[in-house]
Amino acid sequence: MARVLTPRAEDFPRWYQDLIAKAKLADNGPVRGTMVIRPAGYAIWERMQAEMDARIKAAGAENAYFPLFIPESYLKREAEHVEGFSPELAVVTHGGGKQLAEPVVVRPTSETVIGEFMAKWIDSYRDLPLLLNQWANVVRWELRPRIFLRTSEFLWQEGHTAHATREDARAYARRILHEAYEDLMVNVLGIPVVVGLKTARERFAGATATYTCEGMMGDGKALQLGTSHELGQNFAKAFDISYSSAEGGREHAWTTSWGTSTRMLGGLIMCHGDDNGLRVPPKLAPVQAYVMIVKDGEGVSEAAAKLRDALRDAGVRVALDDRTDTAFGRRAVDAELRGYPVRVEVGPRDLAAGNAVVVRRTDGSKAPTPVADVVGAVLAALEADQRALHDQALEFRRSRTVEVSTLAEAIEASATGWAMVPWSAVGVPGEAEANAQGVTVRCLLRADGSVPDSEDEPDLVAILARAY
Repeated sequence: MARVLTPRAEDFPRWYQDLIAKAKLADNGPVRGTMVIRPAGYAIWERMQAEMDARIKAAGAENAYFPLFIPESYLKREAEHVEGFSPELAVVTHGGGKQLAEPVVVRPTSETVIGEFMAKWIDSYRDLPLLLNQWANVVRWELRPRIFLRTSEFLWQEGHTAHATREDARAYARRILHEAYEDLMVNVLGIPVVVGLKTARERFAGATATYTCEGMMGDGKALQLGTSHELGQNFAKAFDISYSSAEGGREHAWTTSWGTSTRMLGGLIMCHGDDNGLRVPPKLAPVQAYVMIVKDGEGVSEAAAKLRDALRDAGVRVALDDRTDTAFGRRAVDAELRGYPVRVEVGPRDLAAGNAVVVRRTDGSKAPTPVADVVGAVLAALEADQRALHDQALEFRRSRTVEVSTLAEAIEASATGWAMVPWSAVGVPGEAEANAQGVTVRCLLRADGSVPDSEDEPDLVAILARAY
């Protein structure tokens, strides 16, 4: 393959930008910090959406939609929340050629406006739990933008729920964390995430607990891929989300919120991409098998079309490239860049021998395969390569994660990967010291790897890393 990307080992940030441009995933928008998601990138996002949406609905939540504009007064009613978001807010002061009586905020997240309507819709304990989700765009004015990772406007889902008890709210926040987020990231995106509790310093503004899914990227840095929050009764009290209990009293609800975004696309690129471009896990790939006519000849087009149809009938998402007026080498490079899991190359020479060539993106292997066996070979490759991408990422994370006993050792180890250190050796003062050196506590775990309820539990382990 011709070299079209900056090598990852030479300049990882430049490689990332090159890949996004050359694979035609996205472009910078006309306003600083915004992005245009191109069809190739949006097709992957649509697959992420579909997989996530199915998991959210399986957990009982229903989709709704809430306004883009939020009265400024709503945010001010939850003081800690507005304080946490103040530097990122985009505020509209004029509309229709006139100054507005009250400024409106372009939603950075929707706890406040959804809280207002939860209060309106909930009356009795019979109305609980109320489980809502919306797919939307949000705006957080970003000072250091990077496509997919940090942009002033991005796409996401945000879930918001209200419950009768703290226990029910916690259980639901964790259900989403594991059954929707962790399951999607591990089993579809092929990204082995560490699931843990955020420290108070890293907690979402207004939350009582924040749970996170952290993935290691190809340069050893961490990326937060999704979070689920217990909000306690903070928003319920600010917006009077209350209900009549079975005993006849009036109680405030317990609420949660949770979200994942187009940041997952950035994580996909940086976790699985290589010097030839994207490598998309087969379960996620919009195109799983790409049938390519190498050169037209007697029976080639017909054979390629039959293979496409046979693959489609076998349940494979397939596309046919018959653009023989474009050089095959260029088309092959583009297919590598876009990360199609399997290519099936059909040309006169191979077809004369009764074969097509099956090319696997994950390991680069090429295998002449009898035409009658192509469907079986493709199905086997898709299954094997889904596992292979996850296992490669897991092995990389293991190789770049070290166990240490002191804060100084953890900060040093964070230069090349992750450090696992006793939380008691870090604590609040140590976390501030690490932050001053560009290192953050990504999450806290119990000794057995499970998710703690509180950072005050004994014998917790902290994961420290540099992060995006």
